[in-house]
Amino acid sequence: MNWDQITGKWHQVKGSIRAKWGELTDDEIEQLDGNREKMVGTIQEKYGIAKEEAEKQVDEWTKSHG
Repeated sequence: MNWDQITGKWHQVKGSIRAKWGELTDDEIEQLDGNREKMVGTIQEKYGIAKEEAEKQVDEWTKSHG
């Protein structure tokens, strides 16, 4: 699935996001509203990882939903 498809199905994929990144709250996931850059930044901040690592995780998660 590409990011546009994920954005269009945001409500359906929220549970999968919660499962992968359990430290994100429901409110945080809701506020991301399909925005990839916000998602990367939030994961980076919550997990204390580099932006590149957060991007890698998001990309891997995106591919797993294809």
